[in-house]
Amino acid sequence: MISDARAAGRPVLVDPKGSDWSRYRGATVITPNRNELAQVIGTWTSEAQLSERTQALRRSLDFDTLLVTRSEDGMSLFDREGQLDIAAEAREVFDVTGAGDTVIATLAVMLASGLAVRDAMPIANRAAGIVVGKFGTATVGYDELFARRSS
Repeated sequence: MISDARAAGRPVLVDPKGSDWSRYRGATVITPNRNELAQVIGTWTSEAQLSERTQALRRSLDFDTLLVTRSEDGMSLFDREGQLDIAAEAREVFDVTGAGDTVIATLAVMLASGLAVRDAMPIANRAAGIVVGKFGTATVGYDELFARRSS
């Protein structure tokens, strides 16, 4: 399915499960959290080791982009250009339920709107920061996501 979608020019975004990511070979974007990534590449002891292992995995499975959600440490994007890190945007965390789903859904909408992954990443990060500031499984609306912030 991934190869057919890519052949048709469609991006494929994956929220990976398990430790065998070969089934996701060729995906446009894969969005593990840090625990899911550690299941595949092992634990890392430095940012350099994280980058080296993640880039090797990305290349070996032909992912365009690997975007790791890192809870309070924000997000790290790995692609052909290198690594891009952004800080978490949550001011208060009440419930992390659905944060990863919010990230991949927001990325999908932004990519469908024509943005590149590196441009969509801060918007997805902002969306996750909004939903973790709410109780329970929450949503984020356009007005919340794109409201002018005073800080």
